[in-house]
Amino acid sequence: MNLCDIQPGLNLSGFYLLKQASLRTTAAGKPYLAGILTDRTGSVELKVWDYSGPISHEDEGKVVCLVGRVSDFKGALQVTADRIRLAQENDHYDLSLLVPTAPLDVQRTMEELERMLASMEDAGLQAVCREMLRRHQRAFTTIPAAKSVHHGFVNGLLMHTVTMMKTAVWLAGLYGDFLDRDLLLAGTFLHDFAKIQEFQVSQTGLVTDYTTEGQLLGHLVMGAQQAAEVCAACNVPSDRAMLLQHMILSHHGEPEFGAAVLPQCAEAELLSYIDLIDSRMEIYREVLDKTEVGQFSDRIFALDNKRLYRHK
Repeated sequence: MNLCDIQPGLNLSGFYLLKQASLRTTAAGKPYLAGILTDRTGSVELKVWDYSGPISHEDEGKVVCLVGRVSDFKGALQVTADRIRLAQENDHYDLSLLVPTAPLDVQRTMEELERMLASMEDAGLQAVCREMLRRHQRAFTTIPAAKSVHHGFVNGLLMHTVTMMKTAVWLAGLYGDFLDRDLLLAGTFLHDFAKIQEFQVSQTGLVTDYTTEGQLLGHLVMGAQQAAEVCAACNVPSDRAMLLQHMILSHHGEPEFGAAVLPQCAEAELLSYIDLIDSRMEIYREVLDKTEVGQFSDRIFALDNKRLYRHK
């Protein structure tokens, strides 16, 4: 059964993707497994009571087979599994039905991206973007943009980047009397590229954890380092390369949100807002898609812990 179709009171059995998993202990000292199940149509909270393994955090991103029932817990659906195990090699299931993917046509989206890159007049910055795409195209077009908060599905980084670039094109036209359009486009295109090195991705294509360099350096620092190296290889003037690095290092806007430095040029400031807009709007899209018309969602931590209302 697709997760979008489950209702309280239904029995549930089959294969699902284990997106998150952690072994915990109740207040009474009893062990249990808490997690999130997903398929292409949605996600649901999972609980397995009186359970101490073998499934654990290390199995995030793997397929599980379970038998359980659906209930309503504080207004949200929850699956309580009576039996659960990892999928085995001789099991028969369709992985394409389990992995959530971005709602886009990859080929058409890449054509849109190509047109925007081709519109850049700064040959050096365009060369940097094309070289980064040449090196990392397969990963760039397939990996998620995040582990869970927004665009946490296959092709998520592509969707996030191209949507942001289309926004950047429009805003560059609006503020073109003082804004450097090519610098804004290049920074937008490259701002999250180092997530390719930051994430550990499972065979199903979803992010399961962070790499060592991802935890110690982060994608802002690694992205700036890569930009500097490719700019040097493409003979981009040092002042232009510095501005591009600054945009990557500051695109989270504020240090409390992970920015290495504050945005200090117009293009960097605008990039931080474009990133914020697209990430928050994607959270709205995903939450409202699971919320009934006329109802409020659960509280969303990533949106200041507020509840979202889905109007007609």
